[in-house]
Amino acid sequence: MDTAETGAAKKQDVSAQLAEIRDHMPEVYAAIKAKAAEVGNVAFELVRRALRGEACCFWAIEGGRVVGTPFQGHPIEADIAQAMVQFGCGFCVVWAEPA
Repeated sequence: MDTAETGAAKKQDVSAQLAEIRDHMPEVYAAIKAKAAEVGNVAFELVRRALRGEACCFWAIEGGRVVGTPFQGHPIEADIAQAMVQFGCGFCVVWAEPA
């Protein structure tokens, strides 16, 4: 398989995950659009990077669906886990820290 095919496969996988967010995760989708209104296209960049497996960019959960890449090893990880267990949540979206 050449590099062009690998790149296309990665793009296709991300497109499928983006469609899953759009079609089945309305709160997460709204949060992405709100973040983009706040910081611009960097929000979409972070989502795509996380969907490709890059850690500490973006992670979300809604209705039993999980997208993005966990913030493993990041101090926020324990806080997120504790809050989700202690308080529960309908959805959760975690973004990379501002540069």
